[in-house]
Amino acid sequence: CAVLTPLALWLGHSPVERSLLIGSLLLIVIVELLNTGIEAAVDRIGPEHHELSGRAKDIGSAAVFVALLNAAVVWVLILLT
Repeated sequence: CAVLTPLALWLGHSPVERSLLIGSLLLIVIVELLNTGIEAAVDRIGPEHHELSGRAKDIGSAAVFVALLNAAVVWVLILLT
């Protein structure tokens, strides 16, 4: 994200485009922080494997993946127009 932020400022043609490019990157960081919090809380509860603990971690990882897809779509749509 640190490399893409200056690139977003340079490639965005308008303030709205720059905001969308940077915002999509910040969304990845936010979701990754939330996912890390979920994983830390689940690990704190106990080291044994539980189906719901695994599901919580999987859903957190899926949220990160969706944020990455969102960023990719935003960047491709803005850069191709």
